Amino acid sequence: MVYTMAAVATSTPVIARAAGAQRDARASRCAGVVPGAARSPAASARAGTFMTGGRLTASRRTGVRAERGNRLVVKASGANSFGKFFRVTTFGESHGGGVGCVIDGVPPRLPLTQEELQFELDRRRPGQSRITTPRNEFDTCEILSGLVNDITIGTPIAVLVRNKDQRSGDYSEISVAYRPSHADATYDYKYGVRAIAGGGRSSARETIGRVAAGAVAKKILKTVAGVEILAFVSAVRDVKTEAVDLDSFTLEEVESNIVRCPDQEAAEKMINAIDEVRVKGDSCGGVVTCVMRNVPKGLGAPVFAKLEADLASAMMSIPATKGFTVGSGFEGTLMTGSQHNDEFFVDDSGDVRTRTNRSGGIQGGITNGETVVVQIAFKPTSTITSKQMTVTREKVESELRARGRHDPCVVPRAVPMVEAMAALVLCDHMLQQHAQNHLWGDSGFTGGDISDILPPLAETTSRANGGAPFGGVAPTKDEPSLAAQRDAYSED
Repeated sequence: MVYTMAAVATSTPVIARAAGAQRDARASRCAGVVPGAARSPAASARAGTFMTGGRLTASRRTGVRAERGNRLVVKASGANSFGKFFRVTTFGESHGGGVGCVIDGVPPRLPLTQEELQFELDRRRPGQSRITTPRNEFDTCEILSGLVNDITIGTPIAVLVRNKDQRSGDYSEISVAYRPSHADATYDYKYGVRAIAGGGRSSARETIGRVAAGAVAKKILKTVAGVEILAFVSAVRDVKTEAVDLDSFTLEEVESNIVRCPDQEAAEKMINAIDEVRVKGDSCGGVVTCVMRNVPKGLGAPVFAKLEADLASAMMSIPATKGFTVGSGFEGTLMTGSQHNDEFFVDDSGDVRTRTNRSGGIQGGITNGETVVVQIAFKPTSTITSKQMTVTREKVESELRARGRHDPCVVPRAVPMVEAMAALVLCDHMLQQHAQNHLWGDSGFTGGDISDILPPLAETTSRANGGAPFGGVAPTKDEPSLAAQRDAYSED
């Protein structure tokens, strides 16, 4: 039997041998590998493979090879989920029936309402002002599972936002012509098929699921540790602000203007810079600064799970991102060690602090208790109405004037997306820290680390809420403690 590879969506192909034709065929169908008759070399090449001397070999892009007589199984690993302990999977396309997410790992007994998610989604929604896309979506979310009477029950939370204002006809030109610097061409290279209308999964509409999940993560972080996450636009084109006090600016100041910059003077210049390109059918980029306050000490890991590495991964997954820095960033390369080092001292409360924060709140991949500060660079929006040269799927050079409704600058609406991804990373790391380092109780270090906030598992209650689990109802004096309940149901 000869196998041919159909369009397989996989980021990590894995070769496995299956014993038995039935099991092989079943596994092949699940993975998108279909059994069939031998193809010509040309047909096999179109399917992503070529044949040499009775041997079926996948294209060099995938590196998958099957020898004669062997059974070929390709296992596709999805790239639509983020996180380890606090795990989010997003779904949906820009012009499909809807978009949303499934959130797994949410602790039980957390008070949570639809309005809390909707608040963040309203900040992200299109049609907010003249400098955002005019697509008119209310983005009303539906919570389908995981809550009973506005209390989480520890099971996956599914959130759905239905698409209402699609105009798929605006995308007829790009059905054959690739938009320069967009994902049209690369999706074709990878999958051989794509959702043309609205850009499908490459549209920023996918971020609705992230923002909804981020609202849940924010609630957990605020309830357990008092963490506050705020982002703002710090640059548009060549207009920058350096007048924002990172320790004191507020959400109200960020939301006080349509560009989301707390510096009102700089905000007016940023708006003018966006208007200048908008009226010409062009676009521009900018920078979002994200500040994470009251982050407990000890989050992160020394090597592959450094907090800044996971933050970088999270931020660079947002559409249109092109750069990420933490703390001093590239400016730190201009300093000497004596200039850049953050000297330690003990404050009036006996806590170990640093006099400066060029590290951006992270040292050795682990939080040091200072404010975490990161910056994310966004490129100009790819889809513009100005004339551009491109090619079609048939490799014919052509001229393109894209239609549709698009942001002339993505950074004002990127602010809640950046906050959401920061919240997902911190919440995931906080759960990891608690699972690994506090199973037996306090770590013994009393310098204001996370053990001062998170109790041992036998007494999992929120100290910020008078001992009640995540702000819920604390046991009365006549009710057994959690430890007593645990012992009552244990078996020796």
